[in-house]
Amino acid sequence: MEILRPNLPECLPAERLAASNGRVLLTGLVITRQRPGSASGVVFLTLEDETGTANVVVWKRVYEAFRAAVVAGRLLWVKGRIERDGQVTHLIAEAIEDLSARLSTIGYQLRIGAETERAGETVRPTRAAGRARSLLRAVQNGCNFTCATDLLDIERSRDGTSANEIS
Repeated sequence: MEILRPNLPECLPAERLAASNGRVLLTGLVITRQRPGSASGVVFLTLEDETGTANVVVWKRVYEAFRAAVVAGRLLWVKGRIERDGQVTHLIAEAIEDLSARLSTIGYQLRIGAETERAGETVRPTRAAGRARSLLRAVQNGCNFTCATDLLDIERSRDGTSANEIS
């Protein structure tokens, strides 16, 4: 969530939920979904972000309107109002959106550019295990790189020899 937070500036972190009043926006990863048979169609969600967890209550009417998001969503955006019951703070959902697709944007993306005239040079497959460590060692040793999704060619800049893999 910390990585996604800059793109969700209006969303409140879970740790600030207890001190808030009125309507808020919250985004978090779904860690539990409960729909007890005795709860008359109410669904209880626990969402987690980088600051903590939040209890979300989804009444039957809201569940029916946003069922797909509630059932399948891994990352949910919830608009709702704060309700307190003693020491416990709940977010009563009014609208829910599935933001799970944003999870695929998370990750370290390493792009190593190639000169246009050299773009067609030999690219050899390597083993995925240890690639990051090997890449770091090669950078420290002064190598030039061309990198494609699962292909890596390393050319030594000093002596012009190529290596299929760096160990």
